[in-house]
Amino acid sequence: STYRPATRSDDYAIYQYTSGTTRELPEAVRHTHRSIVTLMVAALYGTGLRPGDRFFCPSSPAWGHGLWHGTLAPLALGLTIGAYAGRFDAERLLKALHDHRTTNLSAAATHYRMMRNSGAAAKYQYAIRKLSFTGEPIDHETAAFAESTFGTPVCSMYGTTEIGVILVNYPGACDLPVKPGSLGKSIPGGRVEVHDASGELCEPGVTGELKVWRKGEWIATKDLGRVDADGYFYHGGRADDVIISAGWTMSAVELENAILRHADVREAAAIGVPDALRGQVVKAFVVSERDGDDAFTREIQDLVRAQLSQHEYPRQVEFVSEIPKTPAGKVHRKVLRDRERATATV
Repeated sequence: STYRPATRSDDYAIYQYTSGTTRELPEAVRHTHRSIVTLMVAALYGTGLRPGDRFFCPSSPAWGHGLWHGTLAPLALGLTIGAYAGRFDAERLLKALHDHRTTNLSAAATHYRMMRNSGAAAKYQYAIRKLSFTGEPIDHETAAFAESTFGTPVCSMYGTTEIGVILVNYPGACDLPVKPGSLGKSIPGGRVEVHDASGELCEPGVTGELKVWRKGEWIATKDLGRVDADGYFYHGGRADDVIISAGWTMSAVELENAILRHADVREAAAIGVPDALRGQVVKAFVVSERDGDDAFTREIQDLVRAQLSQHEYPRQVEFVSEIPKTPAGKVHRKVLRDRERATATV
């Protein structure tokens, strides 16, 4: 007998769960079969997929990046792909890129950071022509490592589980320069803007909430950002990751990036904790092989002050063995905030 599929484009295909960074439990997001088609188009610009690419994505398919851009899109386009199984090991990935002559790599910012920290990158040779990352902003040192190691700039790909990819740096496009720290520009046909609290368009350089135009209305991403005079967007952290201390507004992402510029810091996270005088102060959590002491703390504080401003630095620094992360590899600041609240009530 002949099987006749009755699936329509607007039938549900996948229930995908958010990473749960801002709520107690992840939320189910429903995607239709049409999403597979629109996804392939987005992947052409977000990861630079092209015929003949040997594509590798080490992200788990339990996360949107590993599922949509790491598996479904490249397979639907007929590409050869590599996938990663088991606990992540940076040198194992580097060796796989060498052995399989991978030409297109798309990974989480954390993956690149772990490759850099492994110290093993120089052992191998690579055939990489296109690099992309997602999950969270990438720090300057890690971006520089990726470009010097693989010979091409690493390109941002920004989106959310709910709305998909909306900002890209077009890997492989020689006519669009990659600006360090930028999320890139809108995908073709997309419309993204930065709005203030009243819903008005922000001027270039002014931080507001990133919003995307869908079905006749502006949809909030719940992320902060800004756009420059050339139309490049920049991430300012989650809207609920803003730290307000003595009236000053600070971004957890900017603070973390500044801390990561210290040569002895491997990972960092920043949150706001209660303070009787200032309302909140910045507390940093730092992973390092160096012993955490008062001198190390002062070095971090002075470094951040020099990069940001005299009031914008971590007044508290805790040295830890690891930073909690979501399945997507993002810093799980909600876990850190919950731990601090629990400690304060004991």
